[in-house]
Amino acid sequence: MLTTLTVKNFTLVEHLEIDFNSGMTALTGETGAGKSLMVDALAMALGDRADTDRIRSNTERAEVSAIFDLSKAPLAIQWLNSNDFNGQDSDDGGLDSNNECLLRRLLTKEGRSRGYINGLPATMQQLRELGEVLIDIHSQHEHQSLLRRETHRKILDNFAECTDLTNNTRNIYHQWTKASQKLQQLESDSDELIARRDLLSFQLAELDQLDLEDGELKTLEQQQHILANAESILEDSQTLIQLCSEDEPLNLQSALSKALQLLQNMPNKPALLEEAEKLLTSAQIEVEEAGREIQQHLDSFSAEPERLQQLEERLSAIYQLARKHRVSPEELHNKHRELKQALSDISGGEKDTVALQQQVEELANDYTKSAGQLTKKRTTAAKNLSASIEQQFNSLSMPGAKFSPNLTPLADNSFGPHGRESIEFLIRTNPGDPPKPLARIASGGELSRISLAIQVIAAKNSSIPTLVFDEVDVGIGGATAEVVGQLLRQLGDRGQVLCVTHQPQVAACAHNHLLVSKNSHQSTTHSQIKTLSNTERTHEIARMLGGVKITETTLNHAKEMLKPASPVL
Repeated sequence: MLTTLTVKNFTLVEHLEIDFNSGMTALTGETGAGKSLMVDALAMALGDRADTDRIRSNTERAEVSAIFDLSKAPLAIQWLNSNDFNGQDSDDGGLDSNNECLLRRLLTKEGRSRGYINGLPATMQQLRELGEVLIDIHSQHEHQSLLRRETHRKILDNFAECTDLTNNTRNIYHQWTKASQKLQQLESDSDELIARRDLLSFQLAELDQLDLEDGELKTLEQQQHILANAESILEDSQTLIQLCSEDEPLNLQSALSKALQLLQNMPNKPALLEEAEKLLTSAQIEVEEAGREIQQHLDSFSAEPERLQQLEERLSAIYQLARKHRVSPEELHNKHRELKQALSDISGGEKDTVALQQQVEELANDYTKSAGQLTKKRTTAAKNLSASIEQQFNSLSMPGAKFSPNLTPLADNSFGPHGRESIEFLIRTNPGDPPKPLARIASGGELSRISLAIQVIAAKNSSIPTLVFDEVDVGIGGATAEVVGQLLRQLGDRGQVLCVTHQPQVAACAHNHLLVSKNSHQSTTHSQIKTLSNTERTHEIARMLGGVKITETTLNHAKEMLKPASPVL
């Protein structure tokens, strides 16, 4: 529950620290004193939007801090632990052994906003998420939101205690929608994918048929070059044979023999010439060996025009396919691998499509199952909610009024994240009249009482430890206001209720009473708040009862009103 609220430089408040007790606490005061400002400040601490005009004049920033006792708020403790805000690493306001939690919000004149949870920086979204399990604020404008079907659905689901099922249905629906959209995209691209697959298959078939081996291109080019020049190779080889043969008039062997003979017959040869003689002898042997090699080549070599044609056809096929794929012939192997991978990817995509179709079917079945369970819970809860609210109608001077949550099945193509039916609250205020949507209720007073009845029932089924009612009793009075006060006190017996009210009958039912006042000093105005004693409370109730002057009769009336609900101060 909320234990302390500290407000600094927020609208009319310069500095204010309020301690709260359990039970029902009434906040009263003159019109314009700033009663609802306390609720606004609390909402700011919980992450609500805050404009810079909320900052007190002539100050640089506004600051609001709220301390909560979490001993009876397991959902809040769970949220703090899940989001690493348990405060163990913080030197400022961590979650201590007393299970206290501190929320803090700063707003500067420049519009910068900073939030903290247990001394650790937090986003506004995180403040709001934690706030949703700490406090539920019901405002005087709540009946306006009751005109929206979305609000009807939330109230019914909360009453049915099926929030987890609602969230599960929504999550499944979003997964189903996302998978369906992806499948639709894949199917719309199927024609293009098929054409792409056929092209890749054809291109791969050509490369497979070519069956180019590693190193084959180089070998083919070498062989083709030789056979293409076979005639000149034969002629040149024949000339070489003649030069190396001793049978020809002019040959290398005769020249070498003549040179050796001159050296051998030379008397007193210098050492260098002896070395030259050795080299010529070696050359004579090598020329003889070269001649044999050339002869062997001539004996085995032929022009082979058919083989040349085969080589040129093979090379032409390679070159043509390389040009077709705009790569060099040497890169055809890499191209082959790329095409195989691309075809494999497309085949994998087709497998993905099949898997996605199965996933969509499974999600559709999951949605049908979850939404069906949600429909059953809503149908049962709608009957119980009707009975509970109609019971409150009798207490709020609306006998004979009938309330019914209307569940209308949606068409198959209209299913949404919130289930397979639309929900709308219908009301009949006069016997014999047909039920009408809340938006068609003409009487503002009736709408206020209907709103209050729904809020009280919703609050009874809430697991949130602190409930705030900000002038929800506008438009009622007398005995009805007393009933409202008793209902709020019953809620306070079970938890903490903070109630901003103008009705003395409501304030008199509270366990605790806070008075908000506005004081002017020179050129500044301040809002203040104090806890009332028994005597002070009697005078405040008397003031609320009316009259320019508080008389003894009014005081006695106030005392009588307070007797059934003596404050715990």
